[in-house]
Amino acid sequence: MGSTRASEGIGRNITLLVLAEIGAMSLWFVSAAILPELTKEMALAPWRAGLLSTAVQIGFVLGALALAIHGTSDRFDPRRVFAVSALVAALSTTALVALPPGSFGQIAARSLTGFCLAGAYPVGMKIAVGWTVRRRGLIVGILVGALTLGSAAPHGLALLGGADWRITVFLASGLATVGAGLVLLMKLGPHHATAPARFDPAALTLAWRSRPVRLAYAGYLCHMWELYAFWAWIALALRASFQLAGLAEAAQTARLVAFAAIALGGLFCVPAGALADRIGKARVAGATMAISGTLALATAVSFGGAPWLTALLAILWGIFVIPDSAQFSALVADAAPPDRAGSLMTFQTALGFLLTAVTIQTAPILAGAFGWPVVLAAFGIGPLIGVEAMRRLDHLRRASLLR
Repeated sequence: MGSTRASEGIGRNITLLVLAEIGAMSLWFVSAAILPELTKEMALAPWRAGLLSTAVQIGFVLGALALAIHGTSDRFDPRRVFAVSALVAALSTTALVALPPGSFGQIAARSLTGFCLAGAYPVGMKIAVGWTVRRRGLIVGILVGALTLGSAAPHGLALLGGADWRITVFLASGLATVGAGLVLLMKLGPHHATAPARFDPAALTLAWRSRPVRLAYAGYLCHMWELYAFWAWIALALRASFQLAGLAEAAQTARLVAFAAIALGGLFCVPAGALADRIGKARVAGATMAISGTLALATAVSFGGAPWLTALLAILWGIFVIPDSAQFSALVADAAPPDRAGSLMTFQTALGFLLTAVTIQTAPILAGAFGWPVVLAAFGIGPLIGVEAMRRLDHLRRASLLR
């Protein structure tokens, strides 16, 4: 009876957290989803269009470091930290409507959104792992799936908003506000840590001195090279491909395919997390990166060809681009001393999102100079290199078990 009640408690509270996470993270790629409509109102240079999405990444990095150094989610109830962060992020997103399209005001608003989302995604992770110890791989996989579904949401909302990008902004802000309310309805788990876990600069040397940690970092950075650039620009790349192929309603079809690609990847995170708990996190991460990198190259080759083939490859790419994400933090936690794991995961996240700021910003510029096929193929370079890091890490793990 007790175990049944405990399972019901986990199920109810994780469901609330997942829904809250989807709502909050629906704000992330709003600017990418509404970019076609923004450019109709005001012609935007590629660097400025990229900056609208890059600003979120930079804001997130600054927010993650600030919250880690302050220990915000350890000093205060993490549910309230999540709720306040989601509400402020919703307000800063709504501010896009009152600001000139592509202006530095909009870019600043997107930076504030990214800063606040650092109080939603990482804090949501902290809340989630407080509910279990043995099944953390699965729980983290579920939450990464929620992040992915939230990231896909703007493309779906843009289909509802139609030609008026302001409707998309209001819908996404509304979802984030609902998410802020839902997280306050849940309880904290029995394994919730209340002791302070401040950012420890001395721990960062382990990122280079510890080979398992170094390999986990390498795999994560190779993964992040591709992930957010794909999420930010796949709809725009597909639109260009479909237009080249002469497809009617290219923009709407591209949005629909992008939504499907990102959302299905989120759903696949759950079984991938369960599989990682069984056969090894490095193996699952390496396999998904190998498939993802290959699909990036295939999508690039298909560019401008049969729309159904390009769409299918993009959807498959979206399915395999994300399931490894949850495993890199878990690999660092497994390899690091318990009292240093938090600092090392914070630093890992900061480096990863700094890298995404570069790839997101440069992608439309390079596409303008060399074309989207070259850019899509370049996205695949990172994960294909990361496969070797995961192979070496898995070899280290198996060697240690044999001793």
